[in-house]
Amino acid sequence: MLFSCEGNLNRVRALNLPDENPQAIGVGLNLKYTDSGRVVATLKSPKMLDFTNMEFPYREFPDGVQVEFFDENKKKSTVTANYGIIYDETGLIDLQDNVVLVTSDSTKLRAEQLFWDQKAGWIFTDKPNTIGSKTCDRTDSRGFDSYFNFTNFRTLTDVCNQ
Repeated sequence: MLFSCEGNLNRVRALNLPDENPQAIGVGLNLKYTDSGRVVATLKSPKMLDFTNMEFPYREFPDGVQVEFFDENKKKSTVTANYGIIYDETGLIDLQDNVVLVTSDSTKLRAEQLFWDQKAGWIFTDKPNTIGSKTCDRTDSRGFDSYFNFTNFRTLTDVCNQ
């Protein structure tokens, strides 16, 4: 009696090879982030691809993402985008395609791409963007950077359109 495993051996070897597949896929996410028992953020997304098994780990939100942030006074700011990616090692979040950030005081930023440095609490873009606020109906600029809560922001080529 003879047995042969050669046909299956190549498939077994392939299981050990690194590939570009996510290690996990999340569907219908509704995550809550807490600090000392207080909810500081919620993240909602139809789909998340977890690539934290890669050499440069990241999590991707190919079908969009919505994040709500709550300050110490429970005031909410919201950011939405059609695509997002979180780089675990750097703490950088890259939001793309129809990015809209609305702060608790109703200031609204629209951009095609927005980066958020979680460690520094800083948001920025070098892409064209529009900001609307109580003091100015609309400001168009080529770049923007700010603390996440808009307490200190700068734009490139300010043009206030009243």
